[in-house]
Amino acid sequence: MAKILETEQLSSDVYKFVVEAPLIAEERQAGQFIILQTDPELGERIPLTIADANEEKGTITLIFQAIGKTTIDLSKFKVGDDIPVLTGPLGSPTHIENFGHAVCVCGGIGAAPMYPIVQALKKAGNKLTIILGARQKELIVMENELKSLADELIICTDDGSYGRKCLVTQPLKELCEGEKPNYVITIGPPIMMKFCAETTRPYGVKTFASLNSIMVDGTGMCGGCRVTVGGVVKFVCVDGPEFDAHQVDWESMLKRMGTYKQREALAKERALEKLKGENCKCGI
Repeated sequence: MAKILETEQLSSDVYKFVVEAPLIAEERQAGQFIILQTDPELGERIPLTIADANEEKGTITLIFQAIGKTTIDLSKFKVGDDIPVLTGPLGSPTHIENFGHAVCVCGGIGAAPMYPIVQALKKAGNKLTIILGARQKELIVMENELKSLADELIICTDDGSYGRKCLVTQPLKELCEGEKPNYVITIGPPIMMKFCAETTRPYGVKTFASLNSIMVDGTGMCGGCRVTVGGVVKFVCVDGPEFDAHQVDWESMLKRMGTYKQREALAKERALEKLKGENCKCGI
């Protein structure tokens, strides 16, 4: 079990938990993740990237969006509660070197898993341009943390409520047309990552994406997270989560991501109904 030491609500449905996990804090590297369960018997296993860690305090930071049944359940945990199952660190660490000019493209909650990668790229001596996008201002997270490390921070919102009114691919294209970056990494919704890859492809810019496919055991046993990269089947949990974005079969991945869409929607509906009932009993 892992005790929750701090909680913070970053936006309407985005939460930050600081969790006691000394062994994971000691071993984790940029790009790695954990798998947790909110119910050890009936709960699903979900992956969450380790957004930060403090080896001295023995803690890791998890940032998640309450968008499905398990994350909704997790959002109701309080300081002092134990997460019954938390395993990690899992996955292959991000390859870090001094590429020169590195561009990090984050979509929404993708800013959280990008943060440790930004820290590592900065430590390696890279010039950093960070593009941070969301549908609206309220959904922008970790702006200050990323700004403190960036040589340039570009904020985009779909509705123009903050920063530039455009998709993240627009400033990415402008950068490629100017002083072409040496390396691009993108984390966010799969469709966003796909179009980031298509944006950099004509310019021959090395581009990597951190994939968020369906995952169960996290050790390569179940095969639920398989993707096709360069015509070869890979497993996100052990071979990734980062892959050459120009080699990913995005259409296949997007199709697999929708496999359980109806079941996920039903589970979310039931979780919200249960929560509503609990609030009513409490007089809220």
